[in-house]
Amino acid sequence: MDLEITDSNNFFKVKGSLDRHNIHLFKSKFRNIFEKANAITISIEDLKSIDRHGVTAIAQLHNESIVKQKRLSIIGLGCQEVFNHFKTKEPKITAA
Repeated sequence: MDLEITDSNNFFKVKGSLDRHNIHLFKSKFRNIFEKANAITISIEDLKSIDRHGVTAIAQLHNESIVKQKRLSIIGLGCQEVFNHFKTKEPKITAA
């Protein structure tokens, strides 16, 4: 399945598959995005599949938003792999 990214007013919908075959399209679409916008929202509701390259690209975008002090929101119940990557885990506390 191909990758399709549509946008309106800094709201982006990612549809299809995000993998090593089309990661260049994703990176191209979001290159320098935080030079133009202070906040963006990406919907992954229609994302059917993602591989490690796609997860890495989203993680890189997330890191860029932190470094540039911009807001990135990822919404939708798309691929579980994305949420698993960003899910925070409780730190283990050990007795001294």
